[in-house]
Amino acid sequence: MEIDSTIVKAALQWGLQVRNIRSDIIIPGSPERCELRFVIECDNDRLYLLENIFPKDVDHKSKIIVCLNFLFRKGLGGITPYICTERNEYMVCCDNRFWQLVPFISGVNLKRPEYVFDKWRGRVMADFLIELRNKSGDLPSFFSLASFSIKDYIYDLISKIETNEPEVFSKILPVILFLEKRFMKVHDMLPVAFCHGDFHPLNIIWSPGAINAVIDWEFLGIKPEIYDAANLIGCIGIEDPEGLTGDLACDFFSALKQEKLISGISLEIFIEFVIAVRFAWLSEWLRHKDLEMISLETVYMNLLADNSGMLKKAWGI
Repeated sequence: MEIDSTIVKAALQWGLQVRNIRSDIIIPGSPERCELRFVIECDNDRLYLLENIFPKDVDHKSKIIVCLNFLFRKGLGGITPYICTERNEYMVCCDNRFWQLVPFISGVNLKRPEYVFDKWRGRVMADFLIELRNKSGDLPSFFSLASFSIKDYIYDLISKIETNEPEVFSKILPVILFLEKRFMKVHDMLPVAFCHGDFHPLNIIWSPGAINAVIDWEFLGIKPEIYDAANLIGCIGIEDPEGLTGDLACDFFSALKQEKLISGISLEIFIEFVIAVRFAWLSEWLRHKDLEMISLETVYMNLLADNSGMLKKAWGI
């Protein structure tokens, strides 16, 4: 494609000469995380991901950069730090746009939904979360804010759904009642920790047998310690419900239990937390007015609640 002059000028802030924009390369992760993004091929024969950031996100993106740099220095694998300019800037303003730059990490595509039965992925993803917990204990102080409350999030969301989407509300009412039996009462007692916030296989760049990089850290922060694990398990099941009791899920869960990343009250209400996190996904489908996914999500949430006993047995709870 023709190289836009703004892209050329932005890359020059890092001393890079753009040779080509690789529109033939699929960029992993959500395109909504930034305004524009390009894989650029430069005269040093390397590929980079150049991202144009929404102005409203500059402060948060800066915190993500600090966090990733910290975790990288701690030796956490799967971290790809953003690149600093010679002026010691990680984010630059060029032509009234904010830009950041990171090396482009290539990988192999997941075969969906078959990957949910790949036993080895369970241990690999568990190892990442174990190391993340071990390496993130003394993150910079601005991450030690009040933890995100999925309980408050759910109550706020369902009040809006009841008003604006009464048909959807009627479908999720049994799920709400299920969560109110115990989960909502004990939520505020759950231990918290630093979490990725959107950890699932599609936010991982894979090699044939390992993790190349973990991406899309936009929802990072202090959350209930089981947040990432619950989100991952929920995403496995939405791909194929049989995957919830497959080797990947069971090995993943077993490894986290062994390292006591899931224990005590967190273990007791784990299935409820998996369901709770699905409300964030339901909100996403509602925002996009994706009727097919809204319908699928409501069915899936009820399936999880109806089969909670069986799933606990499969996971050894």
